[in-house]
Amino acid sequence: MSVSTFNRCWSKVILETLVRYGVKHFCIAPGSRSTPLTLEANRLQNARRALCHTHFDERGLGFFALGLAKSSQTPVAVIVTSGTAVANLYPAVIEARQSGVNLIVLSADRPPELLECGANQAILQENMFAAYPVAALNLPRPAQDYSANWLISSIEQACHQQRLQPGVVHINVPLPEPLYDADEQAIDNHPWLTEVQRWLSHQRKWTDYQAAQQEVIMHEHWDSRRTQRGVIVVGKLPPEQSMGISAWADTMGWVMLTDIQSRVDPSLPYADIWLANKTVREKLLQADLLIQFGSHFVSKRINRYLAEFRGEFWVVDDSPRRVDPYQHSQTRFNAKVHHWLRAHPPLRQKPWLLEPLALSKFCATFIEQQVGGGLNEASLAHHIERILPNNGILFLGNSLFVRLVDALGKLPEGYPVHTNRGASGIDGLLATAAGIGIGANQPVVAMIGDLSALYDVNSLALFKKVTQPTILFIINNNGGAIFDMLPVQHEVKNAFYRLPHNTEFSQAASMFDLKYARPYTWADLSSVLKLAYSRKETTLIEIKVGASDGSNIYKRLIEQISHAVIGA
Repeated sequence: MSVSTFNRCWSKVILETLVRYGVKHFCIAPGSRSTPLTLEANRLQNARRALCHTHFDERGLGFFALGLAKSSQTPVAVIVTSGTAVANLYPAVIEARQSGVNLIVLSADRPPELLECGANQAILQENMFAAYPVAALNLPRPAQDYSANWLISSIEQACHQQRLQPGVVHINVPLPEPLYDADEQAIDNHPWLTEVQRWLSHQRKWTDYQAAQQEVIMHEHWDSRRTQRGVIVVGKLPPEQSMGISAWADTMGWVMLTDIQSRVDPSLPYADIWLANKTVREKLLQADLLIQFGSHFVSKRINRYLAEFRGEFWVVDDSPRRVDPYQHSQTRFNAKVHHWLRAHPPLRQKPWLLEPLALSKFCATFIEQQVGGGLNEASLAHHIERILPNNGILFLGNSLFVRLVDALGKLPEGYPVHTNRGASGIDGLLATAAGIGIGANQPVVAMIGDLSALYDVNSLALFKKVTQPTILFIINNNGGAIFDMLPVQHEVKNAFYRLPHNTEFSQAASMFDLKYARPYTWADLSSVLKLAYSRKETTLIEIKVGASDGSNIYKRLIEQISHAVIGA
């Protein structure tokens, strides 16, 4: 039987195993060496057992897959050819690892005899992502000496590691030439597949891993702990784990600090601003017990508070990773938050500290006065709920704007929000937003900074594939305004940090055939949004603002609140 036909059999078993594991999406970049994998993915799509997505830019493709995995909550596979195509996935691999998103990278490779001998497009791909994958499987050159059973169980074992610890699985697949002209009729009935024909026909897993039953047990001192002065800090959480936290905290009378990624209705909004007040922060530091739900906090003030806290510290998180960057001596509960809440009933009591509530209410009025009625970064962040559709998803990029939304905004309770706050890079943000929209098949509002958009401008091509109203905001403050927060001389800051580009995005929208608008007022924006939500396609909305407008308002709010006298 020909090499090309056996390459296809080998690839068939790999992809069949992944589909049974739960993979529904294959993201594919063009390339010759990956042809057997690509053609088998196409066969799955033709059988309506999976969907294939393509993109010409591997870096963008990796982040697109990341977005698909975030919104579909299923593992997503990426197929690329050999060489630097694989290396371009590295940023997405890092973000997936840091944020616990399940990607499966299938990198086609040259066979061993072509490595380190001057062969074209042959690089050292085995273990090239170092420690970032939760499992790395370096397959041998396809050979009938290896049973199909072995190949299935090896891939399943790697995927099972991903079940235990979400992240990336890297499967390196050497494929010898010829890669084309396989006998299509002979693939399904190849003698090598005889022992697994029953498995192929029943579409079932090879190994049935039984989930460990882990009941959450009430902490032995909970009856006394719940009578103490407590603080709850809620970071990024999966949607199903955010339910009930707000009611639980209100019953306890404890102070609750929430991150914009938590999906929890903040009882004390604008914490990033009012925590700048030294008097209130020092009173909060007197709490007896702090319970942290989730992780990856955006707010600098919340992170500072966590770093300074010296009382009893509890962490509730269902991942095996450390999620406390300040290394407290702690009690760690490896549990889902809603399971933990059920095991730890609240005790109804009065709030032990009233100042945060007073300051939070003051901030609501004070912020409104400071941001004004114009259409700018700060007002857009403060009134973000005005632009969101009821059935949509919000994606926030990594720039000044995500900090402004965390500090000044308030989302409807439970509103879906996604970020790339694992590694917090600015690359791949457009691609991630596109993947989220396609994976969820819901309207998406994405808020991206101008440098982030320039960095990932190729991925505007992906927005032609959306089938729901998609609003892509690009906040253009002519460079990296987040660096205005740094204590660096203006000349140095401009030359080496902000990098003014003096461009706008109308021509980029035109190049990729996207609708474009540049509103100047809230009334303009309202009209633009009304039209954009009536179309099942992407509208790029550019908000051009002064270079330092948003950062100056942010700094001014923090400065003035830090000196505010409570009750004055």
